[in-house]
Amino acid sequence: MKCEDVSKELIAYLDRRANSAERMEVEEHLTSCAACRTRAEEFRKVWNVLDEMPIEEPSLGFDARIRQRIADEPRPGWFRWFVPQPRLALSMALLVALCVWVSRLPRDYPTTATMPAPVTEQQQYQVIENLGVLENYDVLSKFDALSELPVPAAPDKSKDDLKRDDTGGM
Repeated sequence: MKCEDVSKELIAYLDRRANSAERMEVEEHLTSCAACRTRAEEFRKVWNVLDEMPIEEPSLGFDARIRQRIADEPRPGWFRWFVPQPRLALSMALLVALCVWVSRLPRDYPTTATMPAPVTEQQQYQVIENLGVLENYDVLSKFDALSELPVPAAPDKSKDDLKRDDTGGM
Protein backbone atom coordinates (compact mmCIF):
# COMPACT_ATOMS: atom_id res chain seq x y z
CA MET A 1 0.00 0.00 0.00
CA LYS A 2 1.26 3.50 -0.80
CA CYS A 3 1.41 6.41 1.64
CA GLU A 4 -1.35 8.18 -0.32
CA ASP A 5 -3.66 5.20 0.11
CA VAL A 6 -2.85 4.95 3.81
CA SER A 7 -3.60 8.66 4.33
CA LYS A 8 -7.09 8.03 2.91
CA GLU A 9 -7.67 5.00 5.13
CA LEU A 10 -5.91 6.26 8.28
CA ILE A 11 -8.91 7.95 9.93
CA ALA A 12 -11.12 4.90 9.39
CA TYR A 13 -8.33 2.68 10.76
CA LEU A 14 -7.83 4.78 13.90
CA ASP A 15 -11.58 5.15 14.42
CA ARG A 16 -11.98 1.35 14.09
CA ARG A 17 -14.43 1.66 11.19
CA ALA A 18 -12.22 -0.13 8.64
CA ASN A 19 -12.84 -3.79 7.88
CA SER A 20 -10.26 -6.39 8.86
CA ALA A 21 -8.58 -6.58 5.43
CA GLU A 22 -8.08 -2.80 5.30
CA ARG A 23 -6.82 -2.79 8.91
CA MET A 24 -4.23 -5.46 8.06
CA GLU A 25 -2.98 -3.50 5.02
CA VAL A 26 -2.67 -0.28 7.02
CA GLU A 27 -0.88 -2.05 9.88
CA GLU A 28 1.59 -3.63 7.45
CA HIS A 29 2.33 -0.22 5.94
CA LEU A 30 2.68 1.43 9.35
CA THR A 31 5.31 -1.11 10.39
CA SER A 32 7.44 -0.25 7.35
CA CYS A 33 6.82 3.54 7.00
CA ALA A 34 8.02 5.84 9.77
CA ALA A 35 6.33 8.96 8.34
CA CYS A 36 2.88 7.36 8.29
CA ARG A 37 3.45 5.85 11.73
CA THR A 38 4.32 9.32 13.10
CA ARG A 39 1.21 10.78 11.50
CA ALA A 40 -0.96 8.05 13.03
CA GLU A 41 0.53 8.74 16.47
CA GLU A 42 -0.21 12.48 16.08
CA PHE A 43 -3.84 11.70 15.25
CA ARG A 44 -4.08 9.46 18.34
CA LYS A 45 -2.71 12.26 20.55
CA VAL A 46 -5.26 14.74 19.18
CA TRP A 47 -8.11 12.30 19.81
CA ASN A 48 -6.87 11.66 23.37
CA VAL A 49 -6.95 15.43 24.05
CA LEU A 50 -10.44 15.69 22.57
CA ASP A 51 -11.61 12.75 24.70
CA GLU A 52 -10.41 14.54 27.86
CA MET A 53 -12.50 17.64 27.14
CA PRO A 54 -15.88 17.80 28.87
CA ILE A 55 -18.96 17.35 26.70
CA GLU A 56 -21.19 20.38 26.60
CA GLU A 57 -24.89 19.72 26.24
CA PRO A 58 -26.94 22.44 24.53
CA SER A 59 -29.71 24.04 26.55
CA LEU A 60 -33.26 22.79 26.21
CA GLY A 61 -34.44 25.62 24.00
CA PHE A 62 -31.30 25.81 21.81
CA ASP A 63 -32.84 24.07 18.80
CA ALA A 64 -36.03 26.15 18.98
CA ARG A 65 -34.05 29.43 19.27
CA ILE A 66 -31.90 28.58 16.24
CA ARG A 67 -34.96 27.72 14.16
CA GLN A 68 -36.64 30.98 15.23
CA ARG A 69 -33.57 33.04 14.30
CA ILE A 70 -33.50 31.43 10.87
CA ALA A 71 -37.21 32.14 10.39
CA ASP A 72 -36.70 35.79 11.45
CA GLU A 73 -34.03 36.40 8.80
CA PRO A 74 -35.28 38.88 6.19
CA ARG A 75 -36.16 37.16 2.95
CA PRO A 76 -35.08 38.79 -0.29
CA GLY A 77 -37.94 40.18 -2.34
CA TRP A 78 -38.90 39.01 -5.78
CA PHE A 79 -37.36 42.15 -7.28
CA ARG A 80 -33.88 41.37 -5.88
CA TRP A 81 -32.80 39.67 -9.08
CA PHE A 82 -33.33 42.99 -10.89
CA VAL A 83 -30.65 44.62 -8.74
CA PRO A 84 -27.29 43.72 -10.27
CA GLN A 85 -24.23 42.83 -8.31
CA PRO A 86 -21.58 45.61 -8.12
CA ARG A 87 -19.12 43.76 -10.36
CA LEU A 88 -21.79 43.14 -12.96
CA ALA A 89 -22.86 46.80 -12.89
CA LEU A 90 -19.26 47.96 -13.30
CA SER A 91 -18.61 45.59 -16.19
CA MET A 92 -21.81 46.68 -17.95
CA ALA A 93 -20.86 50.37 -17.52
CA LEU A 94 -17.40 49.69 -18.96
CA LEU A 95 -18.93 47.81 -21.88
CA VAL A 96 -21.26 50.71 -22.69
CA ALA A 97 -18.35 53.18 -22.45
CA LEU A 98 -16.28 51.00 -24.79
CA CYS A 99 -19.12 50.84 -27.32
CA VAL A 100 -19.54 54.63 -27.27
CA TRP A 101 -15.80 55.15 -27.66
CA VAL A 102 -15.54 52.72 -30.58
CA SER A 103 -18.54 54.27 -32.32
CA ARG A 104 -16.90 57.71 -32.18
CA LEU A 105 -13.61 56.59 -33.74
CA PRO A 106 -13.00 58.07 -37.20
CA ARG A 107 -13.92 55.76 -39.99
CA ASP A 108 -11.55 55.15 -42.88
CA TYR A 109 -13.66 55.48 -46.01
CA PRO A 110 -12.04 54.22 -49.21
CA THR A 111 -10.66 57.02 -51.36
CA THR A 112 -10.72 57.14 -55.11
CA ALA A 113 -7.05 56.14 -55.21
CA THR A 114 -7.78 52.81 -53.50
CA MET A 115 -10.98 52.04 -55.42
CA PRO A 116 -10.57 49.69 -58.39
CA ALA A 117 -10.86 51.10 -61.87
CA PRO A 118 -14.20 50.53 -63.58
CA VAL A 119 -14.40 47.48 -65.84
CA THR A 120 -14.54 48.26 -69.54
CA GLU A 121 -16.91 46.62 -72.00
CA GLN A 122 -14.00 44.77 -73.61
CA GLN A 123 -13.07 43.18 -70.27
CA GLN A 124 -16.69 42.21 -69.63
CA TYR A 125 -16.88 40.60 -73.06
CA GLN A 126 -13.72 38.55 -72.39
CA VAL A 127 -15.22 37.23 -69.15
CA ILE A 128 -18.49 36.32 -70.88
CA GLU A 129 -16.62 34.73 -73.78
CA ASN A 130 -14.96 32.17 -71.47
CA LEU A 131 -18.03 31.61 -69.31
CA GLY A 132 -18.82 28.23 -70.83
CA VAL A 133 -15.36 26.95 -70.01
CA LEU A 134 -15.52 28.35 -66.48
CA GLU A 135 -18.91 26.74 -65.81
CA ASN A 136 -17.54 23.33 -66.71
CA TYR A 137 -14.08 23.78 -65.19
CA ASP A 138 -14.46 20.99 -62.64
CA VAL A 139 -15.62 18.57 -65.38
CA LEU A 140 -12.72 19.51 -67.63
CA SER A 141 -10.14 19.31 -64.85
CA LYS A 142 -11.18 15.73 -64.04
CA PHE A 143 -11.50 14.62 -67.65
CA ASP A 144 -9.20 11.62 -68.15
CA ALA A 145 -9.21 11.76 -71.94
CA LEU A 146 -7.04 14.89 -71.78
CA SER A 147 -4.25 12.93 -70.11
CA GLU A 148 -4.20 10.44 -72.99
CA LEU A 149 -3.46 13.07 -75.65
CA PRO A 150 0.01 12.77 -77.16
CA VAL A 151 2.47 15.45 -76.16
CA PRO A 152 3.51 17.51 -79.18
CA ALA A 153 7.15 16.96 -80.01
CA ALA A 154 9.41 19.96 -79.74
CA PRO A 155 10.99 20.99 -83.05
CA ASP A 156 14.53 19.65 -83.46
CA LYS A 157 17.20 22.24 -83.43
CA SER A 158 19.57 22.01 -86.26
CA LYS A 159 23.29 22.01 -85.73
CA ASP A 160 23.50 25.62 -86.89
CA ASP A 161 20.98 26.67 -84.25
CA LEU A 162 22.97 24.81 -81.59
CA LYS A 163 26.18 26.53 -82.64
CA ARG A 164 24.45 29.92 -82.49
CA ASP A 165 23.20 29.21 -79.01
CA ASP A 166 26.67 28.18 -77.83
CA THR A 167 28.35 31.29 -79.25
CA GLY A 168 25.85 33.67 -77.76
CA GLY A 169 23.54 33.99 -80.74
CA MET A 170 26.10 35.02 -83.36
